[in-house]
Amino acid sequence: MTKDTWGRVQQDLLKAVGKNNFVTWIEPMEFDGVENGIARFLVPTNFIGNWVSRNFGEQIQHHFSRAGEPVERIEFSVAAERPAKAANAGADDVANEPELEHAAAKPVMNGHVAAYGRSSASRQSASGSGIELPGAPLDKRFTFDSFVVGKPNELAHAAARRVAEGGPVSFNPLFLYGGVGLGKTHLMHAIAWHLHTTRPELRVVYLSAEQFMYRFVQALRENSSMQFKEMFRSVDVLMVDDVQFIAGKDSTQEEFFHTFNALVDQNKQIIISADRAPVEIKKLEDRIASRLQSGLVVDLHPTDYELRLGILQHKVDQYRESYPGLRIQDGVLEFLAHRISTNVRVLEGALTKLFAFGSLVGREITLELTQDCLADVLRASDRKVTVEEIQRKVSEHYNMRLSDMIGPKRHRTIARPRQMAMYLAKKLTSRSLPEIGKRFGGRDHTTVMHAVKRIEELKAVDNQIAEDLELLRRMLEA
Repeated sequence: MTKDTWGRVQQDLLKAVGKNNFVTWIEPMEFDGVENGIARFLVPTNFIGNWVSRNFGEQIQHHFSRAGEPVERIEFSVAAERPAKAANAGADDVANEPELEHAAAKPVMNGHVAAYGRSSASRQSASGSGIELPGAPLDKRFTFDSFVVGKPNELAHAAARRVAEGGPVSFNPLFLYGGVGLGKTHLMHAIAWHLHTTRPELRVVYLSAEQFMYRFVQALRENSSMQFKEMFRSVDVLMVDDVQFIAGKDSTQEEFFHTFNALVDQNKQIIISADRAPVEIKKLEDRIASRLQSGLVVDLHPTDYELRLGILQHKVDQYRESYPGLRIQDGVLEFLAHRISTNVRVLEGALTKLFAFGSLVGREITLELTQDCLADVLRASDRKVTVEEIQRKVSEHYNMRLSDMIGPKRHRTIARPRQMAMYLAKKLTSRSLPEIGKRFGGRDHTTVMHAVKRIEELKAVDNQIAEDLELLRRMLEA
């Protein structure tokens, strides 16, 4: 069989598997001939040979047969040197994707990257030219021992514990999502710390989605994409924070999808965090959203009063180790837990400021001192209802999925709660009609106007709707 015939087979494969798969996996292979029904190829790495055999082997054999050269088996050998043509894999994607250009130019900021269980030298060896994941220290404060468990986060905490303690992978991936300051990053760090401490032999990589993208673009530019693939797909545990960042970035999503599949196929654990559920992340490819939902998806709910009070009490116990003489009046913690309800980071920051002030002036922390010292924080933390919170509460009240609230379905059992949510969003937030429409699946502002008008009419004649609206309003403004 001549290389011209292999060229025709390549053209057939390009049509069958698509450009990205072809450039990434088929193009780097060097055809070495067919003998006794065995097609032989030289490949840059064993990983590529195994991947092609598992995912495209049957297709390659099929197209050989169509070209008049029946093949019973495919064999791969690692080439002594990498074929130069593999170095350009994905270059067109970078040129056509301005978001990737911008990200690659940025300095590495807040990109928590940790590779545990290996020395720096072995990391460099594994990563190859231009692809290195330096072991950045995790936040020592973020451990399981310092995580305060309450009803809104108990499932997420239990799931994170299960993953960290190892054993058979029972759900993969673990997907944690929730708003800012609810504990996602704390749990991610806690898992990484626990694995690092109890199972140091594991290769655990923890990084932000932005860092994943940055490393991917860097690999393309430095002609080391194969080393990137081999490194990321050979880890034992992959942890990616804020995965919503890759939405809309086609090349990065493609690479993330293949990395995800490769690790799941090897039964390796994946842990992902985001600010919302997979189906609610706009511009995230359907196949990725589907994959992310194939394991355990856990929502970290907004904190309730009891959990916030527990967090404050835990912080006070920690502060008293450093300031044993500090006095705090009864009722102060309860006041803070009630007034600062949207963000745990703000809550902890307010307590830090309060304790610093109390220790500097040498006074007991009273309720009056608290109100004076934290006047700006308390004003900023006054209760503000969000459109997303309204959608969540209405969905829970009517026992419907949140994805249906913003989805295209128009059945009355879905459309009516959606109209009520739009009505409440108009009445309880400062968002404009176009902004509200955008948060309901990109609907036009006239749809929101119609919903508001319709609910106004119905609540005047339908006691049940009027009662539901009043109950929802009270829950949202509580």
